[in-house]
Amino acid sequence: MTRNAPQKSATGRMRGRTVALGSTITRISGAGALALTLSGCMSPEVADFFGQSPLVTRTDTMGHFEVAQSERAEEHHSEIIDLLISRYSILPRGSSYARVADGVIAGAARTAESELLQARLRSKSADKNWLPRLGPNVSLTSLSSFVASMVLDQVLFDNGRRAAERDFARADVEAAAVNLSIEQNDRVHQGLTLYIAAEEARAQAKALEGTLREMRELDRIMTARVAGGISDRSEGNLITAKVSDLNAAYQKALRDERTAMAELAAMSPKALGNLRGVASLNIRRSGTDTLKLIHARAVETRDIAKAAMDRAAMLPGAAASVKIGDGGGAGVRMTSDQGFGFGTFDAMRALDVAKETAARRTNDEAGDSARRLAALREKHAAMRARSAEAAALAKRARSDTTLAEKQFRAGTRTALEIAGVYENLARLDETAISARYEMARIEIEIAREMGLLAEGSKL
Repeated sequence: MTRNAPQKSATGRMRGRTVALGSTITRISGAGALALTLSGCMSPEVADFFGQSPLVTRTDTMGHFEVAQSERAEEHHSEIIDLLISRYSILPRGSSYARVADGVIAGAARTAESELLQARLRSKSADKNWLPRLGPNVSLTSLSSFVASMVLDQVLFDNGRRAAERDFARADVEAAAVNLSIEQNDRVHQGLTLYIAAEEARAQAKALEGTLREMRELDRIMTARVAGGISDRSEGNLITAKVSDLNAAYQKALRDERTAMAELAAMSPKALGNLRGVASLNIRRSGTDTLKLIHARAVETRDIAKAAMDRAAMLPGAAASVKIGDGGGAGVRMTSDQGFGFGTFDAMRALDVAKETAARRTNDEAGDSARRLAALREKHAAMRARSAEAAALAKRARSDTTLAEKQFRAGTRTALEIAGVYENLARLDETAISARYEMARIEIEIAREMGLLAEGSKL
């Protein structure tokens, strides 16, 4: 009994330490639960965790840009987001263009939309980075003893690091919002490009169908003449070859139409097969910044905030700490994220250069955007003139074809001459149709550059 007494005493001491540790952990857990409960009363993010997200509810009634703007304080109102909201679509209401746009937007994967939501949540989190932080502190004092406590940290001075973090997060929301607008405008542009390609192929097929019908009639006449010995077989073979070439072009136009419409149908959950016609767009609007330029401005603001964050991380700061639990206490300590070294001054100068680089990048994009728009407008003007000229030539060729047919029936024109007239008509029709639809493609390219293919308030 005497020898067992020390063992019993040691066991009792271990049990005492275990109970004390358990009691401390229980207190810490209770404090954590209380903090979570209180934060739940004050913040909507905990409701998001349990599937009751106010963000989703608000997005159902407002556009994503409007939601992002409403989450900002009045002093942080975003001019960039206002620009995005004010963007209207120049696609005529009820037109085939507008229906294509609605269809392809409805079928979008919405990757940029998800990225905007992430940026908004990061910004909401950064807005609270000035509040104290509570975390556990568990240390091993000896082989059989643990000390557990809670540490409450409050930053007193950080050289503006947390303010820069908030600026960075807000600029990141702006950049994500512009990316969403760019993504949706690009998708509408892609859908309209396919639709215009289908319309062009349909117009080419219709023009070729009429010419092919006349050529086949000519081929029938020549076949009868060759059979009757009136015409040479070589002439008949040449006309048959020309008919084959026209038929190949006609079949290609039909295939191009089916391919473009199949791709468009894959982009849209809505039926778009019965749409016809192209719309004329009002692209003469001036003074509108391109989406790429607006994105460059948002990125510039974000880069400047990032440089301010990095600079503050190199400088010393101060924080107050309160230890809750065994051996609790309070004090003020110096803080530094990166420390101060021999290369710190050069690193700071590099950050100053980074700010200047961001501004220059925006200026470069302003020049590039102006140059792209000027080139597209000049190309559109040239294509308009070319389209009018090609249409006039095709109209004249159609009159010449009618006259040549009368001359052929009167016997003053040969079959090969008439076949050449038909080929010339087909070529001029193709040129006129291509010019007309190329002008339509340039118009939607200009609208995409300016971000006027998707309604900003609906994004």
